[in-house]
Amino acid sequence: MFKQTTSNTFIEAFRESPLGFIIGIIDYLISIIKNPKILLRNIKQQPTMASGIIIIVLMIIISLFSPILMTYDPNDVEMDDRFQPPGEKSEETGRTYWFGSDAFGRDIYSRTIDGGKVSLFIGFAVASLSVLLGAIFGSIAGYFRMIDSVLMRVMDGIMAIPSLLLAIALMMLLQPGVWTVITAIVIVDTPRMTRVARASVLSLREQVYIEAAKAVGAGYVRIIGRHIIPNLIAPLIIMGTFVAAGAMLTEAYLSFLGAGVPPSTQATWGNVMAEGRGFIHKAMWVIFYPGLFLAIAVTSINLMGDGLRDMLDPKLRRRL
Repeated sequence: MFKQTTSNTFIEAFRESPLGFIIGIIDYLISIIKNPKILLRNIKQQPTMASGIIIIVLMIIISLFSPILMTYDPNDVEMDDRFQPPGEKSEETGRTYWFGSDAFGRDIYSRTIDGGKVSLFIGFAVASLSVLLGAIFGSIAGYFRMIDSVLMRVMDGIMAIPSLLLAIALMMLLQPGVWTVITAIVIVDTPRMTRVARASVLSLREQVYIEAAKAVGAGYVRIIGRHIIPNLIAPLIIMGTFVAAGAMLTEAYLSFLGAGVPPSTQATWGNVMAEGRGFIHKAMWVIFYPGLFLAIAVTSINLMGDGLRDMLDPKLRRRL
């Protein structure tokens, strides 16, 4: 009995914390499992968001189970099977490449689903870090007027540099790799997220409940962590979906320009297309299939973001 009471007290305390929305998400998932009609009702109300979520979840599942779904090793070189057309059986090795093969005889199908694992990870990692840093910097800048003038000028300076050129410059300074790409894109996207968070905080800090919290002696840390950041979650999550889609495209741009994840270490949709750009007239499938997967992933994330905006925006929600 004591353990159960302690557990319930902990859950309630966590629910009241700045991360309490996680408990709300878990409660929602449990309610869906107990009553699937809730999910069907939400799908009818938000078909755009539901379709985006279903597509991106399927792509994540395919990427996670890529070691089982791959037909061949994505890095296995078969020079006898260079530029093998999709679906045709090789006379030399007897292999059948579903999406064709590239200049080194590697299976494009295996490289596409294996590369999706990295491309999707980069997108969601950049979105998560950008949302976190944007919430912190935006809350500080919006709440403290003295810091605002300095911090936002730094963010404006970063935003003044073309984002792609800044990402390329950072990639040239750092050692190539997945986390280097993530770091470069996060630095580029954080100022935009900070401005979104700051704009919300400028409005939130004038609310009555903030003044009430000050009146009862709440400190800056508690006000920001307990009252301000939780109210930033909705707009930042919506913005985060578009950042995730943009990060995947930026990774593809960097790889296409030779400044992304090295293809010798790990396949991504971007570097698979980059390796095939010189043979587009001879073997267009090398670019077509990873480009198709990238386009589907970006479109589904944008659909999910549009649906979240419609659901969380009170003005738009009244029209549904």
